[in-house]
Amino acid sequence: MSSLSSHVLDTSIGRPAAGVALVLEQRQGDSFVSLAIAKTNSDGRAANFVDPGDFVPGEYRLRFATAEYHASRGEPAFFPEVVIHFVVNEADAHYHIPLLLAPYGYSTYRGS
Repeated sequence: MSSLSSHVLDTSIGRPAAGVALVLEQRQGDSFVSLAIAKTNSDGRAANFVDPGDFVPGEYRLRFATAEYHASRGEPAFFPEVVIHFVVNEADAHYHIPLLLAPYGYSTYRGS
């Protein structure tokens, strides 16, 4: 079975972004359905927040509530939400989705 983890780093301060809410959604037909909700820990990580039996090959979105995180730091949020849309092809692989975050930009990639 596949597994999923994420790591959010605030590149504007060079530290993990703690307390960022995430929602994992899976495409089911013409819409997306919420599978799991999590928050990053003090190290900016979220792991094991979806049951591996529910994380099967298919199309997914991982939503990061960045407005709330930036507001907690007294910063503006140009991107109030970051949505990463991805496809799981391998039935027994680990998927790690890092988010590098700043008030006016972000980047992501498939990590390990």
